[in-house]
Amino acid sequence: MKRGIFSAVTVLVTVLMTAGCAKFDLLPTDPARAVEIEQSLSKASSQMSHEQENHILALNPEHVTDYDVRNVLAGAPAPRIINIHGGIIQVQLRLASFSKFLVGLGYPEQAIRHPGTGDYTISCYYDAEMFAGIIAWYYEHEGMRPMVLGHSQGCMQAVKVLQLFAGQTADRLAVWSPLTWKPEERTEITDPLTGKKRPVVGLSVSYIAALGGGGAGRILPNQWDMMLSLRSVPDTVDEFTGFYLGMDVLGGDYLGFGPTNHYHALGSAKVRNVQLPTYYSHAKTPQIERLLSNPRAIEWINNYVPSSKPEDPQDIGDVKGIIFGADVWKSVKRHWVIELQRLIRARRAQGHGR
Repeated sequence: MKRGIFSAVTVLVTVLMTAGCAKFDLLPTDPARAVEIEQSLSKASSQMSHEQENHILALNPEHVTDYDVRNVLAGAPAPRIINIHGGIIQVQLRLASFSKFLVGLGYPEQAIRHPGTGDYTISCYYDAEMFAGIIAWYYEHEGMRPMVLGHSQGCMQAVKVLQLFAGQTADRLAVWSPLTWKPEERTEITDPLTGKKRPVVGLSVSYIAALGGGGAGRILPNQWDMMLSLRSVPDTVDEFTGFYLGMDVLGGDYLGFGPTNHYHALGSAKVRNVQLPTYYSHAKTPQIERLLSNPRAIEWINNYVPSSKPEDPQDIGDVKGIIFGADVWKSVKRHWVIELQRLIRARRAQGHGR
């Protein structure tokens, strides 16, 4: 009996690690082009007019309407969204579809696609130290704390980043450039809001959405260190939302049923858990770019009110995945406004206001 179980686990690990592995090479940007990109990212926050800044400061982060996105936030910089996809090609493509969904709703494409490669996502098979390092780099250059969307094994990498920032698993972290994809010879950044030096350890992100983390992914050798700590969320994120669904072998503990799939805060982080309908798919849930052509679906998304166990709207067509999209979009809008307001106030305090 034990031999049979071991064989089944071995087969599952092999399938998960070899079925169209979605780890693509991160190619460095041409050095001259890299300099141009770096300079443009640093200048973006200073290109808002004083009038636009005033309108942004007047926004309520808890109630950001479609009008606000299309008219007030349009043309403004936005926090970087770092998508960490799971281990197979299909998942990578579907998370790219979700990125296009966000762009269709009004989020700036340049804040999702990496500036050198143009990719929408990064593989979960890269080290968490790299993810932490590029988050620090983006924050230093853009003035807004990034958001992270982890899917499947990407959830585990997202939590590892929080542990690194919290100093739980590292005392020092290098800054990584997303243009060279290499660590820089420094472990500090200049905080764009204060102008002072600070270590990478101790930084935080604004928002993390974790979809389908756990389940069979726990048995992969690169995730063994998360066996006991996946659901524990340190204070190095403001808001963390964990999404799970029943009958999810690949990303749900105990098939995705019950509180074993719930994340919890170790301190003051705001942690929510959202149970998605069982008929959603572990792999296909983020593939919702198609909803952009459904006006009634978009109206529902824009009026969405979060809950722990929401239900799909009825009689408006194929809307699988809409709850995930609506919930993430509401949080993305909230933190877009919060981060912009922090940046504008800091710049004005430093005498950069016009």
